[in-house]
Amino acid sequence: MKEISAKELAEKVNAGEKLQLIDVREDFEVAEGIIPGAHHIPLGELPDRLDELDINKHYFMICRSGGRSGKACTFLNGKGYDVTNMTGGMLDWEDKVE
Repeated sequence: MKEISAKELAEKVNAGEKLQLIDVREDFEVAEGIIPGAHHIPLGELPDRLDELDINKHYFMICRSGGRSGKACTFLNGKGYDVTNMTGGMLDWEDKVE
C-alpha cells in the first residue's frame, strides 16, 4: 500500500497541487474539521458510492489515525483504483482545516 505522511500531504496541498482527497471518517468527526478540498465519504458508504470516484484519478485517503483509510485503500486497490493512505490520519495533521 502506498503511504504519505500528514506533513508530506500538507506540503502538496499548500503548494497548490490539484489533489483528490477522500475523508472516510464519520460525520461527527468531520464536523470537527476537514482538510480543505477533501470529499467526505464515510468508510461504510464507500462501496455504495464508488460512482463518485473516477478510476483514472489518484486518491489520497484520510481518516482519524490511518486505520480506516488503510482499509479504504485495500478495498479500492482491489477495485483497480490508485490510492495512497495518509499515515497518522488527522491526529497528525497540523495544517489548516475547514
